[in-house]
Amino acid sequence: MAAIAAASHRVSLLIHPNSRRFFFSSPPFRNPKNPSFLLLRRTITCAQQTLEPPKSDPTPNRRSNVVDVLQERGLIESVTSEALRAAACSDRPLRVYCGFDPTAESLHLGNLLGIIVLSWFQRCGHRTVALIGGATARVGDPSGKSLERPELDSGTVERNSAGIENVIKRILGANSDAGIEKAAILNNYDWWREMKMLDFLREVGRFARVGTMIAKESVKKRLASEEGMSYTEFTYQLLQGYDFLYMFKNMGVNVQIGGSDQWGNITAGTDLIRKILQAEGAYGLTFPLLLKSDGTKFGKSEGGAIWLSPSALSPYKFYQYFFTIPDVDVVRFLKILTFLSMEEIEELEEGMRRPGYVPNSAQRRLAEEVTRFVHGEEGLLEALKATEALRPGAETKLDWETIEGIAEDVPSCSLDYDCVLNACLIDLSVLTGLIASKSAARRLMKQGGLYLNNKRVENEEKTIEESDIVDGKVLLLSAGKKNKMVIRIS
Repeated sequence: MAAIAAASHRVSLLIHPNSRRFFFSSPPFRNPKNPSFLLLRRTITCAQQTLEPPKSDPTPNRRSNVVDVLQERGLIESVTSEALRAAACSDRPLRVYCGFDPTAESLHLGNLLGIIVLSWFQRCGHRTVALIGGATARVGDPSGKSLERPELDSGTVERNSAGIENVIKRILGANSDAGIEKAAILNNYDWWREMKMLDFLREVGRFARVGTMIAKESVKKRLASEEGMSYTEFTYQLLQGYDFLYMFKNMGVNVQIGGSDQWGNITAGTDLIRKILQAEGAYGLTFPLLLKSDGTKFGKSEGGAIWLSPSALSPYKFYQYFFTIPDVDVVRFLKILTFLSMEEIEELEEGMRRPGYVPNSAQRRLAEEVTRFVHGEEGLLEALKATEALRPGAETKLDWETIEGIAEDVPSCSLDYDCVLNACLIDLSVLTGLIASKSAARRLMKQGGLYLNNKRVENEEKTIEESDIVDGKVLLLSAGKKNKMVIRIS
């Protein structure tokens, strides 16, 4: 039997464990005209969903307590209640959601932790929801922002929402198997589009305390700034809070996760659930923001954000980003960005301290694991093939398709066939802008750092022959290991 206190009255809702039927212990609450009846009915619905057994038993997939797993790997910043740990190992699976506002057509590396934490819940037998903020993106989350977000029109929001949905489907869908239930993908615009302002103020606004809202860290920072905060942004926490309440009531979603900057928005949701539904069992969990050891944001490169969509950033460039991170960061990122066992990560860490360690070996493993998770096995193979093709001194035979495949990720130019054939390599390297001057090109060649199609060139008189032009279409010049130039022959 289960008992739930409703409103400010002493009343018990008794639910029979087998039939799921209910009755009230207090006669006044048996009358549908009683003012508290509607609130009680909502509570009943929530309670029935909570008590309803899952259609399929997920326990065979559950290997360990997901809260313990996340904590061990450094993926927990705060939880709203320690009771979440006990709930995570109960017989009933949790229903967990993470929100993604469609402010761009692709998610970026800063969003990856949310997807990874959702995947850990999946792997431990729980059910997950990725919520696309088709409604909240029209308002703009002030968390972590010094300025109000630019307003997005409906067409842009819809286009961005479709792009983000594809990214989530590709990552979480591809990483699910027969024993792991795929994540459900919802859009909060589906329930906000019919919400009227007066209904919102009556059903939600009257339960929100202005003092509590102002005390949120994200609000305090903005109010103290020169720009201040608009009323639109101020209401964002209530919109996100209502999302949690709506899914808790209608879908049995009882855990919300997010980055540490989402703490105020998440607790706004648990507060609304407790006040409006008079229900317990709603939890919040935040994970640390993705930062480097020096405190700067992890996820930016010289070219901008590290996007998760292959159309926005190639798997090769994505792979290279992780392959080149500093040693000081690699072990922590192996823990939070991969699903390798802690034992294997410890072995990699120990290997970095052993004599004879091959530089970037740990980074290579990190890059492989994260690229495989985000872009799949096919994307990883594409990245590895391009990496090998671009490595000066590599024995891999180059072809036109391989070079053209990486042309978007390195500088390129187009030259006439007659301009290239019989041209001096020194002159060509300067003409294309790969090297600043002929003297610098000669100096680099003497140091063994000038390559044509990945083969080192040491002869200053070297000219381009017909056989050098790969498939009659392209050349690949390299100045050292990193600076490259693709020459398309027209």
